[in-house]
Amino acid sequence: MNPTLAGALWMIGSIVSFSSMAVAGRAVSLTLDTFEIMLYRSAIGVLIVLGIATFSGTLSQITRRNLGLHLVRNISHFTGQNLWFYALTAIPLAQVFALEFTSPLWVIILSPLVLGERLTMTRAVTALIGFCGILIVARPGAVPFDWGIVAAAAAAIGFAGSAVFTKRLTRTETITCILFYLTAMQLTFGVICAGYDGDIAVPSLANWPWIVLIGLAGLVAHYCLTKALSLAPATVVIPVDFVRLPLIALIGMVLYAEPIDVWVFVGALVIFGANYVNILRETRS
Repeated sequence: MNPTLAGALWMIGSIVSFSSMAVAGRAVSLTLDTFEIMLYRSAIGVLIVLGIATFSGTLSQITRRNLGLHLVRNISHFTGQNLWFYALTAIPLAQVFALEFTSPLWVIILSPLVLGERLTMTRAVTALIGFCGILIVARPGAVPFDWGIVAAAAAAIGFAGSAVFTKRLTRTETITCILFYLTAMQLTFGVICAGYDGDIAVPSLANWPWIVLIGLAGLVAHYCLTKALSLAPATVVIPVDFVRLPLIALIGMVLYAEPIDVWVFVGALVIFGANYVNILRETRS
């Protein structure tokens, strides 16, 4: 199969996984808070990672090097993921996904601080354009203030922090090591945050399939995204990822009667355009 076509197909797997995780997250949010969702999701993730590492013989790759970096990376991801799950319950799904697309723009801003990369004029301009897209999606003053919008926008920053620290960790650590600490540390965070009040809700039998779906979808989505980028250029993969927005808007309309807001799409197109221009420039360089 043509590598570009294969990359696009892997990207479709990522899109389906992210979308299914959003639906599952909203389904269990009626009985579980975000910390409890993360607790059970991470527990499933630990079992999957250890099972695959055992089967593939990569358990020895899990080291104690760079525990501080792992900690910072996973605090950033845990914060972003909790905010994302909260936003799913507070605002339309399309709005959550549109604001999530700003994560690569925050990577541009954080990379000079964490990775020592140069902030070029192109990167600065695309980040500024992306911020304009955020304003179009959120429309402060034109729509009532909603903490869900703040949570979704902040989640993108958390995911960006996770991305830059992951890139730094890949200089010395394997994927198995990174995924192990991703799941193990966030399981610990989940236990602490969900249990600080002495009350951790146990999912009902009806909710367990949703919990398992969240745990599987999160790992599958990131695996498909990584596989797609290994097969096809980012200039091919990223436009396919944008299909997530109309798909989740359709899901929101059908399942939750959410109206389709044209301004969310306009803002998302601005954000996407900024991301794509930066990718084109970086690829050409």
